Amino acid sequence: MGILNDRETVEVPGSVLLLAEDRNEPLGLSNINARTSHSSIPTGFPVDPSATPGRRARAASRKKTEDGTIILEPQPDDSVNDPLNWPSWRRDAALLSLGFYCMIGGGITPLIAAGFTDVARDFDVSIERVALTTGLCMTGLGVGSVLASPTAILYGKRPIYLIGALMFIGTSLWAGFSPSFPSLLAARVFQGISISPVECLPSATIAEIFFLHERAYRIGIYTLLLLGGKNLVPLVSAVIIGRFGWRWAFYIVSMVVGLGFALLFLFVPETFWDRTPTRKPSHRQSLSRQYSSRYTGQSEEPGTADVQTRDTPQVEANSEKHGEVNAGTTANDCEDAYPQCSPRPSNQPSIQNDRCVVANLEQFPCSGVEKIGENVSPGHNTYTQGLRYRPAQSFTQHLKPYHGRLNHDNWFKVLIRPFILLAYPAVLWSAVVYSCSIGWLIVISETMAMIYRDPTGYNFTALQTGLIYISPFIGAILGTGVAGKVSDIVVRALSRRNGGLYEPEFRLVMAAPILISTCVGLMGFGWSAEEKRSWIVPTIFFGIVSFGCSLGSTTSITFCVDSYRQYAGEALVTLNFTKNIMHGLVFSLFVTRWLEKDGSKTVYIWIGTIQVIVCLFSIPMYIFGKRARMWTTRMNLMEKF
Repeated sequence: MGILNDRETVEVPGSVLLLAEDRNEPLGLSNINARTSHSSIPTGFPVDPSATPGRRARAASRKKTEDGTIILEPQPDDSVNDPLNWPSWRRDAALLSLGFYCMIGGGITPLIAAGFTDVARDFDVSIERVALTTGLCMTGLGVGSVLASPTAILYGKRPIYLIGALMFIGTSLWAGFSPSFPSLLAARVFQGISISPVECLPSATIAEIFFLHERAYRIGIYTLLLLGGKNLVPLVSAVIIGRFGWRWAFYIVSMVVGLGFALLFLFVPETFWDRTPTRKPSHRQSLSRQYSSRYTGQSEEPGTADVQTRDTPQVEANSEKHGEVNAGTTANDCEDAYPQCSPRPSNQPSIQNDRCVVANLEQFPCSGVEKIGENVSPGHNTYTQGLRYRPAQSFTQHLKPYHGRLNHDNWFKVLIRPFILLAYPAVLWSAVVYSCSIGWLIVISETMAMIYRDPTGYNFTALQTGLIYISPFIGAILGTGVAGKVSDIVVRALSRRNGGLYEPEFRLVMAAPILISTCVGLMGFGWSAEEKRSWIVPTIFFGIVSFGCSLGSTTSITFCVDSYRQYAGEALVTLNFTKNIMHGLVFSLFVTRWLEKDGSKTVYIWIGTIQVIVCLFSIPMYIFGKRARMWTTRMNLMEKF
């Protein structure tokens, strides 16, 4: 298929053998390096247990949905306090509350784009300088995501959400009451920091409270709300600016965020739950106890029963919900789900010192003497252990804003990991494409007032300028829907032609429609605006740009996560930081002056040319991507720092 194989092995992490419609076998698991720190998103490929001889009977004991058709992944714990066992209303309430907050936060970057001329007039500065309010807000977003992600991993997501919302309210009031332009710029920087959790944490929260078969729909809801916020909030703010002035846009945002804070406080509890597999109490006597009982004549059955009663309480409600009695997350279950952990014949080579990579791709020993009540992982989380055997927490107990430190990773080590990923070619390509996909929309928003509110041009009001955002909103919805469907169809077709072997590089075929739609949209937008065509012409091209950028952002994220699923949490931080700093800030420093000097036609033709060059890098990435994945696996840069 044009993809070069590694010279030494075909077992490259990221490649997946499609055995059947509902059975996949990821390759290269033995080559994946074990993580040395926690991630915000639990990742990893579960291997179908039915594909392994001798596993079918034990696989049948794994928890399933009520109708018994779907094996639950991840396997929930035998505790009503496990977020996966929460009532459906609580999990959906958390999703909608968080989605509402993300919708508001997602639209803050271009909040006053329709009122740039009003801000310039009030502070007696040029419109070109006012564009910095957008670029510096994105700077805060980039810096904040780098700070929020490791802090949430160590201390939980709930305190980060709540602190961010309070800070969001404060910075909105600060921006509204700003007495000077430098004060407004400073407020926008800290406002960007306050909303950074919106970009880097919700995906992890959804992964912690919903099963794998439930996530696609919920991620779709979150994406739709975030997408709606990025396009509809500027539209609503344009109405407010036209009626009350740009300061009231910030005042009203602070009021709405106050409602969002209340929803977060009431309905978004801490969702962390340590799923490191633990061993159930052994029903077999250890060698020492067998030896002792043989000579003392004492029966071990009562003692075993006592230990079993004390250490493995069963939760009736949970058992009824999933239709199983004793299906917890145990070492045996892990062995079923990840057969590479099972005992190997003596003639097979050892993999990473008798350890294997599972679930979130952390290590735990798969062999050794079994002890009653002993954890598989020595550093089992005390927060989860404390909740595991308690009764169901009440609604008021869920309101506790802070639960202490959840793990003992080094904060600076977790902080630096997203930057190390830039040395991974697949992540670097994804970061550049993602930055351009979102960045060009921000560039257009920064120049909206100069193009549509120009008295010698369209001479739109703030409200009319805001209504232009309906076009990119429609384009984004269509692009998001098409990207997933078309990409999956292309991937399945290429995988069939490749003998059933899926390669993440198949996603790069989507670079062709990305290039065509974004370049046509960008060049058409700038050309028609300078030629003073009817206002609907550049507006339609704006929608085409949004359509192509949705394709680009979806493709880049999917390719990145498929290539390095074990680093999905860090990769999302990398992509967002690159988009906000390397593109959002940099272009805001000069694009408006460039537009003022050379005109929209020249500017957007050059921007379209940049997009062509970026998309053309997909060709070498497609050809050498598989070798690059194996090279990064051998280098193991992420675990050396």
